[in-house]
Amino acid sequence: MDKWISEIPVKDARSRAKFKEGGKTAAWQRKEGKNPEGGLNQKGVESYRRENPGSKLKTAVTTKPSKLKKGSKAAKRRKSFCARMKGMRKRQKPSNNTGKDRLSLSLKKWNC
Repeated sequence: MDKWISEIPVKDARSRAKFKEGGKTAAWQRKEGKNPEGGLNQKGVESYRRENPGSKLKTAVTTKPSKLKKGSKAAKRRKSFCARMKGMRKRQKPSNNTGKDRLSLSLKKWNC
């Protein structure tokens, strides 16, 4: 039994021990913590913060760019996110760029 559990691809020993005890992995790593439209939902963000104390992870800025006040915190977060993730798009294989992948969905959600 222990040999089988050691073969499960989890990130660290703490996660493996939690899985061994019958618990589930954190919500941000599972479907229930992910938004089907891209990014994490509120449950996923809260789960990530619990696992990573001191984290400042927030949910997406979904407000349309035309409605954001220029230079506001939300506008700066959105601009920064879009700049970083568009760089990831360039590195993505064309075969993975289907429009239904997590990267495409999150860029669409952030209005990039």
